[in-house]
Amino acid sequence: MRLKIKKVNDGGNQMTRYFRRFPAAAILVLLLLTTTKSRAQITSDTAKVFTLEDLQGLVFRYHPIVKQAALLSESARANVLQSLGYFDPALKAGFGRKLFGDTEYYNNWNSELKIPLWLAGADLKVGYDRSVGTYTNPQTRTSPEGLSGVGLSIALGQGLIIDARRSTLRQSKIMVQYAEAEQLKQINSAWYAVVKDYWNWYYAYRQFSLVNEGVDLAERRFKALSRQTEIGDKPGIDSVEAYITVQERLIQKEKTSIELQNARLVLSNHLWSEQGTPLELPQDAVPENINENITRLNQSVLDTLIGQAANEHPELLKLRSKGGQLAIERSYRQEMLKPKLNVSGTLISNRTSFRGNVPDYYDFNWSNYKLGIEFAFPLFLRAERGKLREVKIKQRELDYDLQQSGREIRNNILASYNDLSAYASQLAVQVQSIGNQQILLKGETQKFDLGESTLFLINSRETKLIDMKIKRESMISGYQKTLAELYYKAGTRQFVAQD
Repeated sequence: MRLKIKKVNDGGNQMTRYFRRFPAAAILVLLLLTTTKSRAQITSDTAKVFTLEDLQGLVFRYHPIVKQAALLSESARANVLQSLGYFDPALKAGFGRKLFGDTEYYNNWNSELKIPLWLAGADLKVGYDRSVGTYTNPQTRTSPEGLSGVGLSIALGQGLIIDARRSTLRQSKIMVQYAEAEQLKQINSAWYAVVKDYWNWYYAYRQFSLVNEGVDLAERRFKALSRQTEIGDKPGIDSVEAYITVQERLIQKEKTSIELQNARLVLSNHLWSEQGTPLELPQDAVPENINENITRLNQSVLDTLIGQAANEHPELLKLRSKGGQLAIERSYRQEMLKPKLNVSGTLISNRTSFRGNVPDYYDFNWSNYKLGIEFAFPLFLRAERGKLREVKIKQRELDYDLQQSGREIRNNILASYNDLSAYASQLAVQVQSIGNQQILLKGETQKFDLGESTLFLINSRETKLIDMKIKRESMISGYQKTLAELYYKAGTRQFVAQD
């Protein structure tokens, strides 16, 4: 075999003679140069690198699930607005008149402005009534000028501490916290799925690159051995064996190529434009490079995540919000055990304007009033006691859920941390094993040059080296996914540092 090597100094002839004597060494040097060149091309083409930081920016801006999660808190605030409607002032008026046979039976006008008050569940009422006519009820008959009134209705028994409208408003406000926790949970879940798909794409790409590199190595070795076979330096069986290796690796390349395409499609599910148009990951996009020397996660990070999860985990926040809601419901149900005692009082006057002159005995004073008292009390209170007991049972169930969920969350965090530590340890061993395998391959190549080895052993060691590198990339991908899982189990998400 003759290799055209450009002379750079006087030692070129000696190098050429060495390669003629040991052709396998020439092949190894050529493969190393080619591999180095291809790596340099990939590294220099940084414009095509699609990092996790780039993906993070797109997902949190345009991903439909993230946008949908934001609607949860808006919906909860809309419910608060609906509950505030129970405290909206209400204006009502009614008019009725009957005229028959030149006789005005009645001419009634009733109007009232009702203003609900937060304090004690009272209602402030301002009204004006005018009821005249021959057959008007004497109890409601007024002078032709009508009567004005300012009154207050208050529940002194049931409803004094809390009533239905205040209970509904307080619970709806707590449900905003519940919705925000659910929103955080959905966003964390969506981001965790995105990260897993990214690292699956990373592994598929690295696997394809290593297999493709193996194909190139096998093809160059086959061509070199074919030329050696033609000149009689090597037996023909070596070229046949080299070609079988090429075929095996081509089959593996096709398989990994499909896996890479599918991984790219899955990752594209998370790519959206600002206008909501689906985007596709470009064919020439490559994942970021990850340093294989991964260290064990610091213990302080674990302690921080455990403490943060105990206070801010979405599942615990949801349960606590539910507990606050049940506490309000319990107070309301306890209030319902009281008897109803509603008192209403209205000061009345013949005054129709602030500037009018009205005699004192027809103006607003303590002698001109309307008073009403309403009392009711169920004798057995079975419905009220049953509702209160139901709420208490739900509170006990919730306490048990909090205990169990808190324990499960903590143990899940510890389990993910243990998996992460195992990945770091295994990866360190794998990196050392790859270095040892490279030494074995180099030694086998040297033995082959001396005629003490076979092509089968070289192919076997090279194939094993490629498999070990693929396993290393699988460990790196698994480590990154487990790291994302650790943060997800802690109820938060792993943000990628942005410059």
